[in-house]
Amino acid sequence: MTHRPEGPVGERNSRDGAPVGPPVPSLFEPLDLGAVRTDNRVLMAPLTRMRATVPGDVPNELMRDYYVQRASAGLMISEGTQISPEGKGYMDTPGIHDAAQVAGWRAVTDAVHEAGGLIAAQLWHVGRVSHESFHDGGLPVSASAQPYRNRTSVRGEDGRPVRVACPTPRALGLHEIPRVIEDYRRATVNARAAGFDLVEIHGAHGYLLHQFLAADSNQRADEYGGSLAARARLMLEVTDAVIDAWSADRVAVRISPIGAFNGTEDPEGADAGLFVAGELGRRGLAFLHLSEPDWAGGPELDDDYRRALREAHAGPIVGAGNYDLAKAERLLGAGLVDAVAFGRSFIANPDLPRRLSDGLPLNPQRPESFYGGGAEGYTDYPAYDVA
Repeated sequence: MTHRPEGPVGERNSRDGAPVGPPVPSLFEPLDLGAVRTDNRVLMAPLTRMRATVPGDVPNELMRDYYVQRASAGLMISEGTQISPEGKGYMDTPGIHDAAQVAGWRAVTDAVHEAGGLIAAQLWHVGRVSHESFHDGGLPVSASAQPYRNRTSVRGEDGRPVRVACPTPRALGLHEIPRVIEDYRRATVNARAAGFDLVEIHGAHGYLLHQFLAADSNQRADEYGGSLAARARLMLEVTDAVIDAWSADRVAVRISPIGAFNGTEDPEGADAGLFVAGELGRRGLAFLHLSEPDWAGGPELDDDYRRALREAHAGPIVGAGNYDLAKAERLLGAGLVDAVAFGRSFIANPDLPRRLSDGLPLNPQRPESFYGGGAEGYTDYPAYDVA
């Protein structure tokens, strides 16, 4: 039986059964996200899995099978997909900057659509969260050239991921920034050619756009540094270029304003989140994707901040973090999110929407196979067997 709130679908009820107050959305009801309409509000969060074919960072049949298995999500957001060779920071992650990668993704999206699903491409530039081995010995780029503590994953002698320290990056020159913006625009054109339904700009988790936004990683003295508005400039210029390459209702942005991610811990993060949420809301995007700090062991966001974010942002908000069904329903019912993106639970449960709606048990997760490898821990998690 599908789980629903008590009484008529989506309505609050008094003790005598009479509907009271406005409708309460259900996690299992459709939702308009820009140009697409989802069948439910159980979205699949972007999940780095490191299974692309090398050399070339090309999506493959194994990846196709993985996404098709999870096509019952209201919308799947792809793993981070590098917009350029410069944007790469982890082994075996896919790109979307050449013809072979576009063709590989096209096979994925065609199969997802045949299965009745929707999929967005997450556009990714990791910035300083990288290693010189990915760049022919060159340094990764960032907002500023300052040391920081973080690690990334490279291939070890046994072919498995090995964690290594990230070097001190070099600062992007002012003359290079238009090239980076063009890389995002071109990646959007490629995502359209690859058959994606939407694109999501990764502006979270200490990657390049977050490095520019955060006060602790951006020490620039030019027009991309200093004030909050100046630090947010690159994220907003990238967003405008991506909109120009498609349309605002096909574009989303992911942010993580509060919490420590990949060596970035912005002391002004709460204000930065509200500022960019407001600026992005005026652009009429498909949705704002809020990555919350509790998924990485940080604190749970309080409802006061959620209300401030809702007031700042005019469009749909998708929450992602350490969610379960109860947390998702509470925040949906309070009007603080419009949908929820589930991550690790979607790794282990390809049929997660059904399991949540019908109260079915979840498969145990196998963290040792989250990153890198083959089908084991990737496409071998079973759907629920009615028998």
